[in-house]
Amino acid sequence: MEYNILICDDDKDIVSAVEIYLLNEGHRVLKAYDGFEALQAVQNQDIHLIIMDVMMPNMDGINALIKVRETKNIPVIMLSAKSEETDRIIGLNMGADDYITKPFRPLELLARVKSQLRRYTTLGSMEEKQNVFITGGLMLDDTLKKIMVDGDEKELTSTEYNILKLLMSNMEQVFSSKQIYETVWSEPAFHVGKTVAVHIRHLREKIEIDPKNPNYLKVIYGLGYKITKIKA
Repeated sequence: MEYNILICDDDKDIVSAVEIYLLNEGHRVLKAYDGFEALQAVQNQDIHLIIMDVMMPNMDGINALIKVRETKNIPVIMLSAKSEETDRIIGLNMGADDYITKPFRPLELLARVKSQLRRYTTLGSMEEKQNVFITGGLMLDDTLKKIMVDGDEKELTSTEYNILKLLMSNMEQVFSSKQIYETVWSEPAFHVGKTVAVHIRHLREKIEIDPKNPNYLKVIYGLGYKITKIKA
């Protein structure tokens, strides 16, 4: 899924480097080089996340963050060349969602970005909808018929979707293969065989990082399957 991410740093090389990684992830990137430019971008654009340096000319990142927090609750990841704990505490106290010290590894920054986007999209306004089911980084929106795993949209077959919906709308409840079949296929389960198990395997391959050691879709041997409730 594409998100609008604002990068704000007076070091243009850093902005360009981060931009490349975010573009490769499919995001739209906006750029600013001081706090004033960042605020202007926030006012004029629909921003989903900000990556902002602390030390910048004209207006620094902390003051820009304070201004952003007056009107917006979008995630903000602060960057700083300083490693002192006090700098981190100041940024977090002023409303930053995360803090990363330069120099940083691009993969670490991308992981932080993905985590914050997931929290913003699944734990923000979406969690108030009765037709949205969330566990950890897994989200099912039954209105939009959308499945998201750690911010990435997944394509499911209609059968896979209906199995997942049944389990996610009844988290921690164990359903036997017979119960799943009769609910999803809407017919008596005279000869279930491995039908449900095959669909469960395909579903795991799409929603689990490690399908052989699933975090969400668990088998309760001899009883059936369930979705585990995990706090984000």
